[in-house]
Amino acid sequence: MRAIIIGAGRGQRLMPETANQPKCFAEVSGRRILDWIVGALAENGIDDIVFVGGYLLESVRADYPSFTYRHNEDWPNNNILASLMHAEDLMDEGFISTYADILYRPSAVRALLAGEGDIRCVVDTEWRQRYSERTDHPMSDGEKVTVADGRITRVHRDIDPEAAHGEFTGVVKFSATGAQVLRAHYHRCRELFSGKPFREAAVFEKAYLIHLFQEMIEHGVELRNVDVPGEYWEIDTQQDFSMARADWR
Repeated sequence: MRAIIIGAGRGQRLMPETANQPKCFAEVSGRRILDWIVGALAENGIDDIVFVGGYLLESVRADYPSFTYRHNEDWPNNNILASLMHAEDLMDEGFISTYADILYRPSAVRALLAGEGDIRCVVDTEWRQRYSERTDHPMSDGEKVTVADGRITRVHRDIDPEAAHGEFTGVVKFSATGAQVLRAHYHRCRELFSGKPFREAAVFEKAYLIHLFQEMIEHGVELRNVDVPGEYWEIDTQQDFSMARADWR
């Protein structure tokens, strides 16, 4: 199976780490974030890696020549969803999608591959513990989910933390059918909302992946949750970076 790593943005909130290197090059426990991701995938037999880059993409190309690349040249003016779709031509056989600024274990990928369902999302069910001291990125910023009967019923930052089942980690598996559904809804929404507000995004081009996911849920698409109890970090701020470096081994 192929993996698509979404890593086009600069990561302004992680300055000065991102002043001269991509965000995914920041080191935790002696390894780049990107190397932790590639390692988790490789331990599950996934070594066909596509990297969607933008900011300082040439640095990634130089250090990871085995990757396939897609260039989001307009990365300052769009967002995660647009970045992912730069690799649309490589989605036909199904794939795993992952953010580039997160840490997770091979066990999360193993669980993702083990179950059924055309779209499966890794969800951290111990997310509250991680947020207890995360003041620079409060719970209100988390991509929270509610679930019922093994399906995600809502994914939204505004979900009451007490009602949330967990936090979406940014790691998703799409079967070939799931990839086809994703692309169909993306193009439907782009045609309707290009240059216009889309859900919570000021314009469609600035949409996050979760915005399209919620749209798909409301149109009857099944997204299944794959629960992992912690063993996950999002590196968004300097505070996150410091906490992850103290915690992750």
